[in-house]
Amino acid sequence: MSLRVALIDDHQLFRERLRALLEEDRDIEIVAEAGSGQEILDIAPTTEIDVACMDIHMPGINGIEATRRLLAFKPEVRVIGLSAYADQHYVEAMLDAGAVGYFTKGDAGEGLLQAVHTATREQPCFGADVAPPPAPGAAAAAQPDKTTDTDVASLGAKELEVMRLIAKGLALPQIADSLAMDTAMVGVYRRNIVRKLHLADDAALDEYARRIDPDTN
Repeated sequence: MSLRVALIDDHQLFRERLRALLEEDRDIEIVAEAGSGQEILDIAPTTEIDVACMDIHMPGINGIEATRRLLAFKPEVRVIGLSAYADQHYVEAMLDAGAVGYFTKGDAGEGLLQAVHTATREQPCFGADVAPPPAPGAAAAAQPDKTTDTDVASLGAKELEVMRLIAKGLALPQIADSLAMDTAMVGVYRRNIVRKLHLADDAALDEYARRIDPDTN
């Protein structure tokens, strides 16, 4: 079965170049093209998409917000960020939104083609000119117990709900049922919480959530 790929970029010439690259692979089918974040959000409900190659800088809804909204109702889609820039804050913002990789447009070649096949949230892929952000565990090892009230305040409402249920000892499928949410999306929220709180891993999140929840003490 072919991988169904959507191309989202406001520059048509770049989309055409990207389409030509990806269509060299017989296992890839381009099922949608969009020139804005809003356009892909309009297309996605009626289109089966496995991978979305998402430009970050677009008029209106940018690629970061479009990724977040797309994954809110289609968490199974794997989004790969594309930009002219390799700045770390853009890379981290796309990963926080749920992307599985990041490439600059100048490096959108064979590495991107491979990422379309293999990139996952657990094993993201990056272009040769993109520095992967530090793993949450590395940050925690360098700065143990550095989670602050400001870090907790950065969590969104859904992330706080997920952390509250983690504190109760609920497993991922139970949290998904409780919040009427796809299991994969709960995984996205868990990952975002770990990153924002500078925790080492999921086990550290479980321990931290139990420690700060008064109902479990």
